[in-house]
Amino acid sequence: MLKGFKEFITKGNVIDLAVAVVIGGAFTAIVTAVVDSIITPLVALFYQPSEDGTVGPTMTGIYGQEVTFPLGNLITAVISFLAVALVVYFVFVLPMNKWKERQAAKNPAVEEETLPSEQELLIEIRDALRKHDAH
Repeated sequence: MLKGFKEFITKGNVIDLAVAVVIGGAFTAIVTAVVDSIITPLVALFYQPSEDGTVGPTMTGIYGQEVTFPLGNLITAVISFLAVALVVYFVFVLPMNKWKERQAAKNPAVEEETLPSEQELLIEIRDALRKHDAH
């Protein structure tokens, strides 16, 4: 049982995922800070923040109330996601894939025996039935 667990842990996918989650969480804080201190104020240059500080276009609803579409929050979320995804990909996924390719090149896998196609199997069955009927 422990041997199977050890193989599962050392395959690389679990390690990749754990590293990505930890670094992604840490990097998310940095990206959020950059977006909150640079991008959101840039959006606020074009839109007046609402009473609760939400930045985005404001429209009057059908009952006369002011409705603010939180464009700043959307931009923050999109930029944060893209930045974290790019960092995780270029820092962890891409190098790990290159490393796996090099390992595979060093240790070529033994080619597996190819199985016959469905049509080949049907032909073999037909020929076997013909031989059986002939006897």
